[in-house]
Amino acid sequence: MASPLSSDIPKPFGSTEKVVKEVNRAFALPVPAFADLGKAANDLINKDFYHTAQATLDVKLKAPNGTNVTVKGKQGFDGVTGGSIEGKHTLKPQGTQKRSSSPSQKRFIQSFQLISALPAPLRTHLYLFAFGCPDGIGRFDTVGLTYRHASGVTITQGWTTSSLLDTKVELAEAIAPGVKVDLQNLWNPSKANSAAQKINLAFKNPNVHSRAFINYAQANGNIDAVVDVVAGHEGFLVGGEAAYDVQKAAITRYGLGLAYATPAYTASIHGIQNLSIIAASYYQKVNTSVEVGAKAGYDVQAQKASGLELASKYKLDPLSFAKVKVNDRGIAALAYSTKLNAGTTIGLGLSLDTQKLNEAGHKIGTSLTFEG
Repeated sequence: MASPLSSDIPKPFGSTEKVVKEVNRAFALPVPAFADLGKAANDLINKDFYHTAQATLDVKLKAPNGTNVTVKGKQGFDGVTGGSIEGKHTLKPQGTQKRSSSPSQKRFIQSFQLISALPAPLRTHLYLFAFGCPDGIGRFDTVGLTYRHASGVTITQGWTTSSLLDTKVELAEAIAPGVKVDLQNLWNPSKANSAAQKINLAFKNPNVHSRAFINYAQANGNIDAVVDVVAGHEGFLVGGEAAYDVQKAAITRYGLGLAYATPAYTASIHGIQNLSIIAASYYQKVNTSVEVGAKAGYDVQAQKASGLELASKYKLDPLSFAKVKVNDRGIAALAYSTKLNAGTTIGLGLSLDTQKLNEAGHKIGTSLTFEG
């Protein structure tokens, strides 16, 4: 008979050791953006429900040169069909130039090359270069600027069936560690003065995540900006956002948020629309197969509840899952997704008005995704 002091005696559920382990893991979680304080609950409630469209098709391909191509199509219940195509390519960092060793290229002076970083404060990853070499007829000389960075540059070009061209250039850590810069241009050739430019800035470190979005609309010449910041410590998160309209010279909206996050559960509360709406959410991963979440809202000005949603996800096997959600208006939604093979996923969705089961208005949707 084993001794009562034996280490084989199982520790009770919820022991101090387990709690400490979960807390330590929470400390290592990255600080999310302000919009993602309740992301786990929002994704559980809103994503992977296929009843929102009659049919949805996603095709994701990767070209040999590393370019990711995504084609999307959707047919709504009103009969309107829309689609988009997007290509995303990451430019690899420049390497050193190899000199030719062929006999015809051997001369007393084969070439010269000079590369120098720019002086501060322009010293980022932009370099001034000069290059010259004999070309057999005379000389070939050039001077210019080059961008060199280990993280590379990501270029994304998108097009939709509504003739919207979306071009984005992403520079990761181009200015300083933890800083990301996105330059985006939106343009519809079929509409005059439809161009819009956006500059998105983000800074992230283990304790702070801040972002700034600057938008310019050519139609009215207006500039507006949205700034948000989140600070975190030992799982506790606090953040806020504010929007400013340059033309009106006024703050157009602001909000605050609080959250506590661990790998097993997340709780958050937001004050949005100038704190006129209070929204609270909760998410918990019960075990490896079951997830539950809830979201509720309260209208401060009207002094009444503005919505309640409950959702759950059950992982049937490594390739399939089922989801269900219901809201305070009696609308229930069911979803099922399964991976048919390595590159094909099918999803089925159903939405029911439980208060009007004998009437029309229920929705059925399908989703098909190909990856290669």
